Amino acid sequence: MSILSVSRRTDIPTFFSEWFLNRLEEGRVMVRNPYNQQISDIQLLRSVIDCIVFWTKNPIPMLNQMDRLKNYPYYFQMTLTGYGKDLEANLPNKERLISAFRELYEKGNGNIIWRYDPIVFTPKYTSEWHLKTFERIATELKGYTEKCVISFVDMPMSVKKNMFGIPIVGMANKVQLADFCKRLAEIAGKNGMTVSTCAEVVNLEECGIEHNRCIDPDYIEKITGFPLKVSKDKGQRKECGCVESVEVGSYSTCGNGCKYCYACHSKEMVKENLRNYDPNSPLLCDSVHEDDVIKIRHLETMRKKEIIKTEENFEQLSLF
Repeated sequence: MSILSVSRRTDIPTFFSEWFLNRLEEGRVMVRNPYNQQISDIQLLRSVIDCIVFWTKNPIPMLNQMDRLKNYPYYFQMTLTGYGKDLEANLPNKERLISAFRELYEKGNGNIIWRYDPIVFTPKYTSEWHLKTFERIATELKGYTEKCVISFVDMPMSVKKNMFGIPIVGMANKVQLADFCKRLAEIAGKNGMTVSTCAEVVNLEECGIEHNRCIDPDYIEKITGFPLKVSKDKGQRKECGCVESVEVGSYSTCGNGCKYCYACHSKEMVKENLRNYDPNSPLLCDSVHEDDVIKIRHLETMRKKEIIKTEENFEQLSLF
């Protein structure tokens, strides 16, 4: 696998961009398996990195370092909602984030997807509130993106704990949901965008909304010009359409403080992990322990008819 996911587990552009860019330049990253004591030692050769997929809510800390990505194909998925500090405690104000989205488009390669997710319905954040907020942001982002991804909040145990005291309200019926989604799609269309869902069971094609693949081979082929040979990521939920990628993040390291986040188990754990952050360490907010099992992981390009395992092979192919 040679698509890097940066990252589903944390916000690397916001908090750890220096660490990740150092890993690219050093050609090596170590990633701990969150379920056991195994660490993957991954060689990051440019010759086998087909694309880097960034996930972020706040790219501002990374904007002045975009030139360090100039040799890599990449795209950003930036989440931008209208929630207040009650749900997104530590994010800058929305006007600054809208400005950052535009700046990222201009300083980067122009490949940015807007994520309006997760959609949370409460007595404060009603369907009409969402529609008005969505339209305001879509209008501001017109010309800066062609795609918006939505999802509806999931409530695993960790999220239920974080959301305690916030009254969640569901849609009364499928008709209401369909009407809401149709209006989202219409607003997006007026602003030159399509809308897709992320890992949702519900079929919204009649509303003009398709299922999305956040790690999207079609989008990557468009960016790189190379056809890819890929498979669905079996490690994700059944509803997820993403293809395989290499995840480089770590859970419970994001300081954005979003109540709906599935990737942070507690504020205390986040604070402890952030104290261990070292931009020069191969591991993110972590170090190697005596009982860890380290396995070397070699990546292979997914480009069709061009399987490259080492930098030497890449040089030979280039010469001949």
